[in-house]
Amino acid sequence: MHLTHLSLGDFRSYATAELPLERGVTALVGPNGQGKTNLVEAVGYVATLGSHRVTNDAPLVRLGAQRAVVRAAVERGGRSNLVEIEIVPGAANRARINRSPVPRAREVLGLLRTVLFAPEDLALVKGDPDTRRRFLDDLLVARAPRYAGVRSDFDRVLRQRNALLKSAGRTIKAGHGDVRTLDVWDTHLATVGADILAGRLKLVHSIAPFMATAYEQVSAGQGAAGLAYKSSLGDDIVPEDAPGRELLQARLLEALAKVRNQELERGVSLVGPHRDDLVISLGPFPAKGFASHGESWSLALALRLASYELLRADIGSDGDGEPVLILDDVFAELDVGRRDRLAELVAGAEQVLVTAAVPQDVPEALEGARVDVMAGEVRRVR
Repeated sequence: MHLTHLSLGDFRSYATAELPLERGVTALVGPNGQGKTNLVEAVGYVATLGSHRVTNDAPLVRLGAQRAVVRAAVERGGRSNLVEIEIVPGAANRARINRSPVPRAREVLGLLRTVLFAPEDLALVKGDPDTRRRFLDDLLVARAPRYAGVRSDFDRVLRQRNALLKSAGRTIKAGHGDVRTLDVWDTHLATVGADILAGRLKLVHSIAPFMATAYEQVSAGQGAAGLAYKSSLGDDIVPEDAPGRELLQARLLEALAKVRNQELERGVSLVGPHRDDLVISLGPFPAKGFASHGESWSLALALRLASYELLRADIGSDGDGEPVLILDDVFAELDVGRRDRLAELVAGAEQVLVTAAVPQDVPEALEGARVDVMAGEVRRVR
């Protein structure tokens, strides 16, 4: 799988941009603030319908424009597909595949897979649980696009249930509350939540061996990395012996019943996958709070490499090609040893997109095509 062309209209700093691409390595080179990351962000958006830099779509539309358009030509399994996404802040995005409209934008998910390394990845180790939950859910969608709908359903149920908890809590305090409607929303939350939880547990079990191997490679054997899943249902919910979806649903319903009074007091849902965490460990200790800065970088890189290897392992079952690797200004953040080891590990990928402020930031192992980016202008050098 690889991109052959990227076209932008009113996306970020670009009124228009045309970027032909090919297999192998392409380095996008230019000073900071010139638009390099905007290009790879657009590639990532086609793959995930989200940005690795912002949580909503409004900043993706060029100032003064009403919408942005991203077009990507993808070569996959000997077939070419043109994916077009129209980004409209405050409204539903629209999408087309090979010029034909699709009912929902998420129909394009799966046509392009990417694994993106970025300076923001340090938050996977040092940041809050919601960053790690997003990592798991994004990878779930990359492997099985149906989870995009499951995530959307869960977010809707959670919002409506929280709103009901707040209103019910106020009326109960006033002496005339009725919480019977909550039983219906408990069932909804348990049903959709169990689907997400089952998927995450299976995913953590699958990716953990790849993570351990990748960390050993990136760190040159300095320590052992591990992954565990911390569920709001209790410490007995583990990836190695995960219950089935029906049992998880029953456990969620049971847990929701136990905390209902607390939820009514606080006006929020206290149990479910939105309260869980991915625990990254280094040796016997949790990485957050114990790992050094360099170790944290190695762990973050290992998570991305593990994602890449896991998606590659899926090729045999679904016929897709390798995911496109994107390394956004990563090498400038790494010491010489880590940057060289990372470059060697990814150099053989089908397609690699690298951004760098100067050509010297691109390791020799990743020599290939070069595109200069300056003030929103894209010019191929070699």
